[in-house]
Amino acid sequence: MKKVLVGVLITLATVLIFRSCIEDREEKSILEENSMLIQTQIDNVSKLIVTEGHFAEVYNYKDSKMLFGPFISAEKKALVVVNADVTIAYDLSKIEFEVDESTKTLHIKSIPEAEVKINPDFEYYDVTSDYLNMFEASDYNKIKKNVKASLMKKVEASSLKSNAENRLISELQKFYILTNSMGWTLSYKNQPVEQNLPEVLFND
Repeated sequence: MKKVLVGVLITLATVLIFRSCIEDREEKSILEENSMLIQTQIDNVSKLIVTEGHFAEVYNYKDSKMLFGPFISAEKKALVVVNADVTIAYDLSKIEFEVDESTKTLHIKSIPEAEVKINPDFEYYDVTSDYLNMFEASDYNKIKKNVKASLMKKVEASSLKSNAENRLISELQKFYILTNSMGWTLSYKNQPVEQNLPEVLFND
């Protein structure tokens, strides 16, 4: 009787160990499949998001040079019409991330900063200067610097940047949907992400 009981116990233990090994393998296989799926999704999203805009500006440039004290001045001036194409881009291939199978968490460590590029086209009108205060290369460089600074302020005040951010959020939302559907967690800078992506991303 004892031999039968021992045999039954050994059989049960063997079955339990075998079943446990199978379940461990299955869970590991699922984790690996999920990790590969997340990696594939990140690779699919890793692209350049570009938002484009156009700005125009009329800039009056004037420079006076005093000669012989306050009695004589030599002036130079120009009317500049500027048409500029502006792009705001996020290169998502530069996202730094880590897939943690042990905690079922996709950690997004960093997102690339927005790249703002301004390509202005300058047209000069009514360029006049005195013999003693001629237009020089430094004047054209100063005009370009001032115009670009003015255009950057317009870009910041426009909806172009917020549109680019909305497109970025739309792409990153795919990570949240994927991880949430698999029972995983999405985190950004060690902060769990639920549905407040704009708050998490742009309120560091």
